Amino acid sequence: MMNLEGKTYIVTGSSMGIGEAIARRIVNLNGKVLIHGLENDATQDVAESLKMPFFVGDLVSPKICEELVSKAIEEFGEIYGLINNAGAVLRNLIEETDADFWDRVMNINARAPMLLIRAALNELSASKGYVLNIGSVNAYSGEPNLLAYSASKGALMTLTRNLGDTLHRDYGIKVNQINPGWVLSEGEKQRKIDEGMEDDWYKKLGKEEAPSGRMITPEDIAFTAVNFLTENFGPISGQVIELSQFPFIGRNAPKC
Repeated sequence: MMNLEGKTYIVTGSSMGIGEAIARRIVNLNGKVLIHGLENDATQDVAESLKMPFFVGDLVSPKICEELVSKAIEEFGEIYGLINNAGAVLRNLIEETDADFWDRVMNINARAPMLLIRAALNELSASKGYVLNIGSVNAYSGEPNLLAYSASKGALMTLTRNLGDTLHRDYGIKVNQINPGWVLSEGEKQRKIDEGMEDDWYKKLGKEEAPSGRMITPEDIAFTAVNFLTENFGPISGQVIELSQFPFIGRNAPKC
């Protein structure tokens, strides 16, 4: 079994959803994590349940990005891995998308990961560490009301491939990305209910949406994510993989 004893990580957006699942799996494997979130109570609750330090702040601010990395160095003395999971899933059609909306989504989903990597560069170089960016299959196009979100995840994918080359060669840092498909987080459950679906909508999906009979869970993503964070993954860098229930590109047509 993998053992992350002595390894220290930052997981952004780890007060809920995929980020929380990744943080919990790291701690279960004996690693240490700085928990991050937007809301103090939720972030503190997760941190206390894991007996780990926490940091609250909006990564739209470059200053907050720097402070988050400084907090991890203060707590752990080093950084072995950075998991850029925090993201803004904000919905708007192009007719509703103005410059401020576009900039906020881009700043959280694409700029913040870059600023965090830059802020942690010395520590990640010293540890020959790992960066894992959490993207989305929406990076390839996305739904009409996810224009800004999809574009930001496309930008993140290019960032991963670019830095996965340069940082690996020049600093010894491996940079990779997971693009999850449709994940059954608590936030996604509630979003669909708010949109008018039944409370147990996720139990009534057909084979087109969930071929296995259930949706992907945050824990499913976390199980794969931790494999990107140690030398067990080898010298792989600059790669993007999709974690979905079916091929996102080139899926077989349904039977008539």
